[in-house]
Amino acid sequence: MPDSLLELRARINAFVQERDWEQFHSPKNLAMAMIVEAAEVVEHFQWATEAESKDLTPEKREQVAHELADTFVYLLRIAEVSGIDLIAAANAKIDLNARKYPVEKARGRNDKYTAYEN
Repeated sequence: MPDSLLELRARINAFVQERDWEQFHSPKNLAMAMIVEAAEVVEHFQWATEAESKDLTPEKREQVAHELADTFVYLLRIAEVSGIDLIAAANAKIDLNARKYPVEKARGRNDKYTAYEN
């Protein structure tokens, strides 16, 4: 089993190529599929309380894990077909957010950065 992002991407790419699914994997189609899977994640928490959402049964945890995996695989495929390095993109976004949300202004707050730009 792959234990790195690079190995997982290679495994997913081989899986897709073996089935000749690349023809269906446009960024648009993959993005729509990812959103469907993300909605299935939300479905598991829809009527749960905050406490219930943090204390999943083993069965529910496995179901959520499957939906998260589907979402993650589609995310990786979108990045693959779009030529985006997700590690570099995530690091750049964290750097951007660090500037948008300076610790001294954002710590313990959940409002948007524009609310405290003054």
